[in-house]
Amino acid sequence: MTGLAFIFPGQGSQEIGMGKALADAFPAARDVFAEVDEALGQDLSALMWTGDIDALTLTANAQPALMAHSVAAMRALEAGFGLSAADAKFVAGHSLGEYSALASAGAISVADTARLLRIRGNAMQGAVPAGAGAMAALLGADIAQAEAACEAGRATGGACEIANDNAPGQLVLSGSKAAIDAACEHARANGVKKAMALNVSAPFHCSLMQPAADAMAEALSGAAIKAPVVPVVANISATATSDPDTIRSNLVAQVTGRVRWTESVQYMVSRGVTATAEAGAGKVLTVMQRRIEKSLNGFTLGTPEDLEAFAAFIKGEAHV
Repeated sequence: MTGLAFIFPGQGSQEIGMGKALADAFPAARDVFAEVDEALGQDLSALMWTGDIDALTLTANAQPALMAHSVAAMRALEAGFGLSAADAKFVAGHSLGEYSALASAGAISVADTARLLRIRGNAMQGAVPAGAGAMAALLGADIAQAEAACEAGRATGGACEIANDNAPGQLVLSGSKAAIDAACEHARANGVKKAMALNVSAPFHCSLMQPAADAMAEALSGAAIKAPVVPVVANISATATSDPDTIRSNLVAQVTGRVRWTESVQYMVSRGVTATAEAGAGKVLTVMQRRIEKSLNGFTLGTPEDLEAFAAFIKGEAHV
């Protein structure tokens, strides 16, 4: 299965009920949720399954919750169908999904990953005063148009940067509110199809997140990280690594750096990936990759039925 990559979603994919069917069907999945609950000293799984969506959407809860669902799906896949990250060529995740990828590939323990994501979520939320930052999506824009919009935004004196390159024609800006407003105005006036503010709690993946990057540098300095069973494609570089020190520095740089998802998918395809399986909540990455590389097969691994369908495909194919 050398043409397979496992991919892991980021914040925004959370929903009430996420992972419950996996926990009910697979003891291995249930154990992951219990491990995360214990590591955080919180009944996070109860919040995920029957709680309030506003509470779940809080960054400090959403990040470990999404990781728990992703890793639970991978553990269930292994326990139920004998497939794991070791069967892939790469793992990769979008923003916090990079942590899910690393945990699934054995580089960081589930408990440590949950604790790191709780620190990350709190640090990112607290890095900028409420209302001072903003993010906006540019639809139909290319990188040059987004850079020009950022330059117009920075003319206000505030930070304005490309935070996410999600897919061709789907870019996200992040920075101070006045700068983002100015960038959107510039984009609309210069032929960008749509420039719209996003309903987010902080300006993620830009230089305003430096306090959060500092907090993660401290947290990660003491974290046990080992080589993953397969290379992880990092957001910050859109290239693969298995080196623990590089993984550590990538996770720090990721907080303020651009999520280079388009390039990450292109990198994997250029190295023989022909199918991806998105482990965890939703199918955002699977949908986005259709805009990046139409030839890719895409599977989701969020429910027992998803796992069964994916395993049937894998076992029916000599090569992915």
